[in-house]
Amino acid sequence: MTALPSIAQPRGASLGLARETRSARRVVGFVVVLLAVLVVWELAKWLGGDPWRIHGTVLGLRIDYEHLPPTHWRIADDLSLPHVWDVARAFVDPAQRNGPPLGLVLAGQALFTFREAVIGFVFGGLLGLGLAVWFVHSRLAERALVPYVVASQTVPILAISPIIVSATKAGWLSVAIVTAYLTFFPVTIGALRGLRAADQRAFELFRSYAASNRQILWLLRLPSSLPYLFAALRIAAAASVIGAIIGEIPAGIPDGLASAIINYNQYYVTAPERLWATIILCSVVGLVFVGLVKVAEGRLLRGRYRTLDLA
Repeated sequence: MTALPSIAQPRGASLGLARETRSARRVVGFVVVLLAVLVVWELAKWLGGDPWRIHGTVLGLRIDYEHLPPTHWRIADDLSLPHVWDVARAFVDPAQRNGPPLGLVLAGQALFTFREAVIGFVFGGLLGLGLAVWFVHSRLAERALVPYVVASQTVPILAISPIIVSATKAGWLSVAIVTAYLTFFPVTIGALRGLRAADQRAFELFRSYAASNRQILWLLRLPSSLPYLFAALRIAAAASVIGAIIGEIPAGIPDGLASAIINYNQYYVTAPERLWATIILCSVVGLVFVGLVKVAEGRLLRGRYRTLDLA
């Protein structure tokens, strides 16, 4: 008797190929957008920046090029907007005379800031999730406190951070509190929406089996809220990096990216590309953190997405 051909393996292979295709498209899209930004950057300088004078040798070929832009835009001059290659060269130039490259120094400061951002992210995420669970089970608490949760985000963080630093005597704890202040809000709102996202028929089924509120929370509400929760966590991850940098300023922490921003801002006139390099690395830290949350989401929800694809 001839065995029927199996369709599980081809379907699994097709799903794996589809995931690889989507990942490749994301990478290609990111690269295309990045190249477009760089082209627009240099095009703006070519049209309205300072005169170009390129003299040197590349691969044995002598290059002598001079260009006078047809217009002049203050935002496109070399002080406001350095050339892309000048910013790239700043990463390999010594941070100090006979010192290590600037990129290596900034990498160490970025790692320090990233650790602070992770601590604040955890504190803020747990606080936001705890508030959302409380609000879901208490309409009175939700009506009374949600307006204050929203109002808390209207206070400038630059005004709050010195108070927090003064109350906690500076250090990593004050930075973590400032970071948590920025991150708990999106987690609270996202988790609150997600905890109510389950189908009402599922709630009725659980109640028909006399399930307790705790059982409904762990078996129904939390699993249904994961897509909403991870969307909020991605926002919170980006905000945590901003909060960590802002918190380092009044705390006077010399090991993070905030000190690099302050330092290179003071010498911006003589070396603007160093501040731009620091800004780029701040963005990279935020993108890496958001990417890690996205990876965690993909691993945790892989089975759910596979079920949806098979359906």
